[in-house]
Amino acid sequence: MPTLNLPVAGGKVSPYTMKPPRHFPAATPPFNRIAYAAAHVVADPLADCDPWLDAAIDWERTVAFRRHLWSLGLGVAEAMDTAQRGMGVDWPTSLELIRRSLEAARDFPGALIGCGAGTDHLDARNGVTIDDVIRAYEEQCAAIEKLGGRIVLMASRALVKAARTGDDYAKVYGRILDQVKAPVIIHWLGEMFDPALAGYWGHKDHHKAMDVAVDVIAAHSDKVDGVKVSLLDKDKEIAMRRRLPQGVRMYTGDDFNYAELIAGDARGYSDALLGIFDAIAPAAAAALGALTRGDAKTFHDILAPTVPLSRHVFKAPTRFYKTGIVFMAYLNGLQDHFTLVGGQESARSTLHLAELFRLADAAGLIADPDRAALRMRAVLATRGVEA
Repeated sequence: MPTLNLPVAGGKVSPYTMKPPRHFPAATPPFNRIAYAAAHVVADPLADCDPWLDAAIDWERTVAFRRHLWSLGLGVAEAMDTAQRGMGVDWPTSLELIRRSLEAARDFPGALIGCGAGTDHLDARNGVTIDDVIRAYEEQCAAIEKLGGRIVLMASRALVKAARTGDDYAKVYGRILDQVKAPVIIHWLGEMFDPALAGYWGHKDHHKAMDVAVDVIAAHSDKVDGVKVSLLDKDKEIAMRRRLPQGVRMYTGDDFNYAELIAGDARGYSDALLGIFDAIAPAAAAALGALTRGDAKTFHDILAPTVPLSRHVFKAPTRFYKTGIVFMAYLNGLQDHFTLVGGQESARSTLHLAELFRLADAAGLIADPDRAALRMRAVLATRGVEA
């Protein structure tokens, strides 16, 4: 197995010998949990553009990655935070991404795909109004429905600016939910993922915010398939899960505690809509297959080693987790370069990437050690480390 000199604390390097990859058996859906992977986009590294200003997408490799997820039995949550939505990828690009993904999904009968609808084409400066937010949501929802897509109703930075109370959130969500053609997934994205969303649902206190969200869902439960909660706090997710109306699902967005939340307890469980499933897709699918067979031991045996990796990828500042997600795709040969939209390959330190490499290897997630070692050495060389 390859041995590399990987950076460690104190400005030093230490030899690291890789382990053999783990074999994750193919699973046969349907699973007994609904599972979406929030999929990243592959940047075009050869595009003539300014990465901080323009989003150049490699459409072929981006769609190929979605095919990879569907082939494993996972759903795709499209054009969401993991795809750098509102953080380099704008609404016109997102709509094109949704169109291409919906078209590709036709090759996979029964494939799950949810499409992010938000208000990111609206300038979220002071002065934006509640009616502006409603019109922006209506525009994006209509565009997705016209393509035949199912909606994931994303949190709105503009709504944070416009709203004064929880009643304003109830008005906006009520107007949109009354109009959608099919039940949606509501996404409550916490401020750890996007600082501009602090105080969502009209309250800084998450428990008070939860009261507003649950009331909105209860008032429109026929139009809500589920709610995805991304607060990285399992107790808050469980508390909200137990308050949801009958038939409304909780989709965990907790990339710290997903294994136990998906497994659930005597009072229920969470389905999944997770960014980390992008990076650990073969393991996630194999674990879900085991759980579906009633083999909880194997489910936890597969997922437990992935949790330290996920906690590292999503460590604060959490919004930079996309760097680790794309690095995993690069190491595993799912794309040919370590380049992100917005130049976000620079958002994490060399030490962070080295620890990610060790944790991914420990979890058996590096499919081809020789290829991964070659690519790790190449990245480290650009950062002045001879590995």
